[in-house]
Amino acid sequence: MERSNEIGRFILRVFLGITFFVHGLAKFQGGIENTAGFFESLGLPPFTAYVVAIIELVGGLAMVLGLGTRVVAILFAVILAVATVKVKLAAGFLGNGQMAGYELDLALIVIAIYLSLAKTSLFALDHVLFRSKEA
Repeated sequence: MERSNEIGRFILRVFLGITFFVHGLAKFQGGIENTAGFFESLGLPPFTAYVVAIIELVGGLAMVLGLGTRVVAILFAVILAVATVKVKLAAGFLGNGQMAGYELDLALIVIAIYLSLAKTSLFALDHVLFRSKEA
């Protein structure tokens, strides 16, 4: 039973990491200045676009590797919560025809929260680097 839990956590962690890595990469490839302008139109300081993109890019890679999983998961949950409230909430759960809803964002928040609460996985660098002396 424990092995299947490990595999499940591994799958969720890698999926979440890849998802955020790709989103961070897209922000830089599409012109981070455009993202900064979008953030400003939402009433957020433009520099937050850089902060979010770096967290997504570096945090996504760290999540895939299982390094700093709990901290990165919390950062992802915060980013998603702000994005949901600032952008997606008005479109509704399933969207409004012009914009996607927040159902995927909510699912990713749940995954991030789970990973922030779950114990370190055997398939993570956190486990290798920071395992207790009792283990």
